[in-house]
Amino acid sequence: MSNRTFTMIKPDAVENGHIGAILEKINSAGFKIIAMKYTQLSLEKAEKFYETHSDRPFFNELVTFMSRGPIIAAILEKDNAVEDFRELIGSTNPSEAKEGTIRNLFATSMGENAVHGSDSDENAKIEESFHFTSEEILS
Repeated sequence: MSNRTFTMIKPDAVENGHIGAILEKINSAGFKIIAMKYTQLSLEKAEKFYETHSDRPFFNELVTFMSRGPIIAAILEKDNAVEDFRELIGSTNPSEAKEGTIRNLFATSMGENAVHGSDSDENAKIEESFHFTSEEILS
């Protein structure tokens, strides 16, 4: 079990002005932000990041969405980080997300679901190194 996870505040949540409120939820849940940047994925970087989904029918829509505007990428630290963050963000489908979760509060659809959260310790490490150099991580 790792004490780190990776998240992105997705373009829909950035466009709708939810950065501050989402960061507040993350901080209130006891996560420490050890790296963060405001950036935009190119179509090529979005394709690379989501390449594990390249054979899925939603892939093109996903990479187009993720490259359409700015995101916030961040590495979070807390005991049991991956599992606790997955609980905090809620179900991919916001209509099924528990009340008070980030997706329940800020997502508009399954496709535009406000935030990404790593689904395993292994993927958290891969995603963290995709977005950040070791010099950018301040623990």
